[in-house]
Amino acid sequence: MRDDLLSLLRLKDILRQGWVNAGVPSPESVAAHSWGMAVLALKLCPEDLDLVQVLKLCLVHDVPEIIVGDLTPEDDVSTKSTDERAAMEVLAPDWVPLFEEYENQTSPEAVFVKSLDKLDMALQAQVYMRQNDLDLHQFLDSARKTLGDHELLR
Repeated sequence: MRDDLLSLLRLKDILRQGWVNAGVPSPESVAAHSWGMAVLALKLCPEDLDLVQVLKLCLVHDVPEIIVGDLTPEDDVSTKSTDERAAMEVLAPDWVPLFEEYENQTSPEAVFVKSLDKLDMALQAQVYMRQNDLDLHQFLDSARKTLGDHELLR
């Protein structure tokens, strides 16, 4: 049990690869991103959604990256789905249904969490652009593909 918990906590040590590739100094970890999504969920979750389920999905959606790594659109993602599911089986088999719900977008909560994933990325890009002399508009453009012209992206 202790080793399982220690394995899961490794998510705090995995840096978000997109920020690394973009040259962001001291980029956030994948775990920090999941926490950011959870905070956004607490602030923005519609009343008709199950907040507890939303929070679970926020916290679990990137767990496979402990094994698979934080892949970006520039990486070979041809086996990503299979690899990530296998990683979940190893890391937290009891969370596989949550992971699959998110990946397959089979609930309104999963769809909402996918939008939070993009919103968190867009907001973090804005933070990094304010802190550094970097052009991170590619991240905002990526978020707009999912979110449209959401007011929080402006």
